[in-house]
Amino acid sequence: MRPVVVVGDVATDVVVVLEGEPAPGSDRPASIRSSGGGAGANVAVHLARLGVPVTMAGCLGDDPAGAGLRAELTAAGVRPALRTVAGTATGAVVSLVEPGGQRSMLADRGANLALRPDDVPPPHPRGHLHLSGYTLLDPGPRAAGLAAMAAAVAAGGTISVDPASTAPLEAYGVDRWLADTAPATLLLPNADEARLLTGCADPADAARTLAARHPVVAVSLGADGALWATEDVVVHRPARPTEVVDTTGAGDAFAAGLLAAWLTAPQIDPATALDAGLVQAAEVVRRPGAR
Repeated sequence: MRPVVVVGDVATDVVVVLEGEPAPGSDRPASIRSSGGGAGANVAVHLARLGVPVTMAGCLGDDPAGAGLRAELTAAGVRPALRTVAGTATGAVVSLVEPGGQRSMLADRGANLALRPDDVPPPHPRGHLHLSGYTLLDPGPRAAGLAAMAAAVAAGGTISVDPASTAPLEAYGVDRWLADTAPATLLLPNADEARLLTGCADPADAARTLAARHPVVAVSLGADGALWATEDVVVHRPARPTEVVDTTGAGDAFAAGLLAAWLTAPQIDPATALDAGLVQAAEVVRRPGAR
């Protein structure tokens, strides 16, 4: 199995599962829990659980939350390459989960914004880099993301990129982001991100368009499953039937499952790769939290 370096955010997730519709100006019962999160860290943990040797590169604050997240990643089998940033708080994300599993996220990225190019360890020869798109969406960590991709290309490795989220992606600029991520071997957008990146209303058309830029594109479609696109093929697989409690982290789990299968066998049947990701996503949405 080729080793993976994940570059991205490490954060505390506070997941608030509402027992009814939001009640502005009043109270609403909810179930609230805290756990490790961050798009990059989520992928790293899932990869480690699937037996992939993985290093997590990122930044933590000099606070108890940072110490706890470092210990949690280590216990999960992830090799931490995490710099503690003095005088800065560890990142935190509040996820508001409505009935039916849809969620809204409020992010304070904290120490994640201090990521520098030298925080990312040198790539393994012919290894794999997974880059969370959030890394490119802020001027602080952007240089680290670009340097990591350049180093991976120079080392003969492969690169996967998750676009992250439509609102900050749109604010950053689609053309700029597409130029930044040109070296990616595998692009992992969800349907909304694929539409935004291409202007195509149909996710299959968006996947085909993106596959003209990247060797492989895997588009997660939520309850509708996922698509795999290359220059000459588009494959769809349905989602696994499951009870949806919380969709937080479903995309990260899908990415890790698909990546683990693809890294094991680069010529893998697309349906098998998609199913590997969808199995992980179905497991995550059955319970609150991203892991």
